[in-house]
Amino acid sequence: MKNLKIHIALFFSIILLSCQSSVPGMAETTPPSHKTWNELLKANVSADGKVNYKGFIKEKAKLEAYVKSLSENAPDRKTWSKDEQLAYWINAYNAFTVTLIVNNYPVESIKDLGPKLKIPMIKDVWHYKFFKIGGQESSLDEIEHSILRKEFEEPRIHFAVNCASVSCPPLLNEAFEAKTIDAQLDKVAKGFINSSRNKISPESVQISSIFSWFKGDFTKNGSLIDFLNKYSKVKIKSDAKVSFMDYDWNLNE
Repeated sequence: MKNLKIHIALFFSIILLSCQSSVPGMAETTPPSHKTWNELLKANVSADGKVNYKGFIKEKAKLEAYVKSLSENAPDRKTWSKDEQLAYWINAYNAFTVTLIVNNYPVESIKDLGPKLKIPMIKDVWHYKFFKIGGQESSLDEIEHSILRKEFEEPRIHFAVNCASVSCPPLLNEAFEAKTIDAQLDKVAKGFINSSRNKISPESVQISSIFSWFKGDFTKNGSLIDFLNKYSKVKIKSDAKVSFMDYDWNLNE
C-alpha cells in the first residue's frame, strides 16, 4: 500500500512538471544565432552602408527565417547578459526595418509606409505594429524608445540602428554580436561622426539632426561637443558654433 502511494505521488509529480513545461512563456529562451543576418548584410550592404534591397528580396526566405527566429526568442532579462540583449535589439530593429522595405519595395521613403488605414495612436510608420516579439505585437518605436534608449542608456545605439534613409547612420554590413558589441558601437560612432553626414571644424560644427532630436542622450555626462570630441578626428573647441543639418529621408539604396 505504501509503495502504491509513492508510485501515485510520483505519477502526479511527473504530470505536474509536464504541464508546467508546456505553459507558454515558461520556457527560458537562449539568444538566437545572428549568423544568417550577418551573411545577408555582408552580401547586400556595401562598406559605406548602401543597401541592395533587390538582393534582400532574392534572399527573402532567408531574411524571413531570421526574423522568425527573433520573434520566437524574445530576450530573457534574467538569464541573458546585457550585451546579448543589446545585440539582439539592435539586430531586430535593423532586420525588421529591412523586412518592412522588402515587403513594400519599390518605395521612395520609409516615411511613405505604414498601415493602409488610419489607426488610432498610430502616428507614423515607426508606431506601426507589423511584427511580434515573444507573441506580443511590437513596433520599431517600442524597440528604440521603450527598450534601447530606456533600458540601456547607451547613446551609441543612435549610430547602430538604421532607419533606411540617406541621412541615417549607415547600416553596418555585419551583425552585432555580444562578444564584440562595444568595439562595434565605437566603430559606428566614429564612422558616422567623421562622415560626410556631418561637417566638423574646430570653430563650428554642422551636424546631423539626430544630435538635436536626442540631445539629452548625448549630454548626460557633458556637453554635445564633449561627446563629439570622443570620436571626432578634428578637435572641436568648446565654444564652437553648433548647427543642425536637414535630414534626407530618401531610401538608402
